Amino acid sequence: MVAFPKPPFEGSCLCGSVQVSATALPLLTFACHCRDCQKFSASAYSLTTMFPSDSFSCTGELITGGLGSGGRTHYFCKSCLNFVYSQIEGADQRINLRTSVLNEAASFVPFVELMTDEKMPWADVPAVHSFSQYPRSLEELQALMDDYSKR
Repeated sequence: MVAFPKPPFEGSCLCGSVQVSATALPLLTFACHCRDCQKFSASAYSLTTMFPSDSFSCTGELITGGLGSGGRTHYFCKSCLNFVYSQIEGADQRINLRTSVLNEAASFVPFVELMTDEKMPWADVPAVHSFSQYPRSLEELQALMDDYSKR
């Protein structure tokens, strides 16, 4: 097991033009197996580390792209087009950072896996919680974040 680092958490896009930092502990880590994430990440799933928005900073030129469906806005480095983070409409208090941009990405093991109905049969992650779709309510999401904070 990889030791969990202490904040601040730093990282960058592929070319280094966009720098990110989070000064708080993550709220949650997860792997999403939905077909959109598979296509978006060119992999079997995407990895996300959720942080409080007020602890997150980002420098460099960003552009928006991707589907942006369901009230999601996706931010990419303008230079290398690396997917950096997402913001969910109505959830301004948190951001969904692509785990892979963090310098110590291996430390952010997915605690939850989502959309397992669409999962590649060979794609296994060591998540503690598994959902065939998404959590059904904000209360269920909060319970996951509370459980994650106890780890």
